[in-house]
Amino acid sequence: MPAELIDGVAIARDVREDVAREAATLVAQGIRPGLAVVLVGDDPASAVYVRAKGKATEEAGMHGETIRLPAETSQADLLSLVDRLNADETIHGILIQSPLPKHIDYQSIIARLKPEKDVDGFHPVNAGKLLIGDRSGFAPCTPAGVMEMLRRKSVAVKGAECVIVGRSTIVGRPMAALMIQDDATVTVCHSKTRDLASHTRRADILVAAIGRPRFITGDMVRPGAVVIDVGINRVSDSRAKQGYVLVGDVDFPSTCEVASLITPVPGGVGPMTIAMLLKNTVRAATMAGRLGHRQ
Repeated sequence: MPAELIDGVAIARDVREDVAREAATLVAQGIRPGLAVVLVGDDPASAVYVRAKGKATEEAGMHGETIRLPAETSQADLLSLVDRLNADETIHGILIQSPLPKHIDYQSIIARLKPEKDVDGFHPVNAGKLLIGDRSGFAPCTPAGVMEMLRRKSVAVKGAECVIVGRSTIVGRPMAALMIQDDATVTVCHSKTRDLASHTRRADILVAAIGRPRFITGDMVRPGAVVIDVGINRVSDSRAKQGYVLVGDVDFPSTCEVASLITPVPGGVGPMTIAMLLKNTVRAATMAGRLGHRQ
């Protein structure tokens, strides 16, 4: 029997509706959650993401500020902007859209953020909290979105064998930390892993985040496994109107016949990223409000 699809669009919509309700409650208390998104340069994909984030922020009833800077912006000027946003009490979350121009050190910019405004979850303090199991920090939005999907589909993580293919700091490593927090047994595989299929076939939950189109095939998946495809790749296709199609890191046709649950691409993990960004921003505003009451 073909796998049941995990509808990321529907789940993201539910999360965003929850966020909108929480935002409305905060507004009634005199706190309007605010998110600032900073875009440096004119990367086309980044521009699309930034517009989507701005629209989602507005739809959630939150205050959104999109700051577009030219590609030649200096690192010193970007750091000054971060300082200004850190001090702005109307801004509860700050997102620096990547990639940045090559002359700017991304890690230095992220480290300048106040950890409590780092709703993207990449500040060293938030990364450290995630690693030690301290849930008071912010987790990166994509792996946090995966966990939200699993919860809402009632997938048992506790005690499950979870195999993650990919060890990036954006998805693979924080994904492993989140799974460990929920008591999964975790294996992280990567380009140097020997006999990859021997690992993936053990997985109750298989997360593919390696950035290689259709890399995970059905014969690499244990029957009945839950398969989460984080990848999104452009593959040339002359039959498509735009000349390409979007595919994941999982070969969907073969894997769909083996798995019990699977995320499609597009329409799976992707929509969850913005939803979790909004959720983190509302949480940041809630935390700021509590701090304000104590002062």
